[in-house]
Amino acid sequence: MRRLLITLLIFLVGLFTSDRLGGVFMQWVNSHSNDVIAPKLQYISREVHEDIILMGASRCHHHYIPSIISDSLHMSVYNAGIGGANNIYSHYTVLRHILSRHVPKVICLEVMPSDYNQQSDPFAVLSFFAPLFGTNADADSIFHLNDSYWRYQLSHLYRYNAKAPSNLWGLLLNRQNDSQQGYTPLPRPSAFPKVRTFESIDTSVDTLKLEYIRRFAHLCRENDIRLIFTVSPKYTEVSPHHYDILRRLASELSIPFLDYHTSGLYSDHPEYFKDNVHLWHEGAQLFSSLFAHDLQQALSLSSSPMMLRRALSPSTFRSLLSHRRR
Repeated sequence: MRRLLITLLIFLVGLFTSDRLGGVFMQWVNSHSNDVIAPKLQYISREVHEDIILMGASRCHHHYIPSIISDSLHMSVYNAGIGGANNIYSHYTVLRHILSRHVPKVICLEVMPSDYNQQSDPFAVLSFFAPLFGTNADADSIFHLNDSYWRYQLSHLYRYNAKAPSNLWGLLLNRQNDSQQGYTPLPRPSAFPKVRTFESIDTSVDTLKLEYIRRFAHLCRENDIRLIFTVSPKYTEVSPHHYDILRRLASELSIPFLDYHTSGLYSDHPEYFKDNVHLWHEGAQLFSSLFAHDLQQALSLSSSPMMLRRALSPSTFRSLLSHRRR
């Protein structure tokens, strides 16, 4: 019995030591990796200082060019979009990390139905931020929403489980070569999308997600940050009511809502799209120029979403697009 206890103790000590040493090694890998996400998370948590922060998932990451927006507004801009981090829990976590060291003047949040509707595993996105676990108590609080908090607390190595292959690959291949203030351009596709697919409306509502959108807005208001909701173009067809839940929430919270999707912006220009949901670099350049113009208007107008919807009607989009082509 004594031998068994000693063997068990040695095993547990070995497991603990391996976990802590493995965690130290993966922390080093994460801080030196040039993969898609690790450098951005490091920047967000330690160095971010820009006036305007763009937030969202992959469509934010690839659609908004900070240099173009910065030139128009004469304010510094950073694109904090993270591909795959596609609901409000990830955006809230990013905001908490940003506010731990910096208070921007403006936050533009690219919203989508997954920010409010039900998902089979809505907390899966939190694994993206596990490497930052333990560095910010406010951000860590969101891990309590599911059972991941104690797993990350117990195991340091487990924090790097989701992105370990990508982090290791990033030591060998620099995937940040084309990155510009957080924006990464998508290359010209070999073939442009041919058919505008139809997106149905998912009206299922996750009330906890809605609560976190409200918390996100409250944090911005509490820190005197101008918050803008935005939806960039897609090469898909949707009902005019596709974003009604988000529109109503924006109206409730007095948040301007810039919707370029239901208006059909670029719907007659498949050559601007890499696929049905992403613009490639040329489309992103044109869109960023238009967005910069509209953002400047939004910041100078009242925060009433109704005012902005009138100012940013489909006919206005088309006239601005024609003007920029000339």
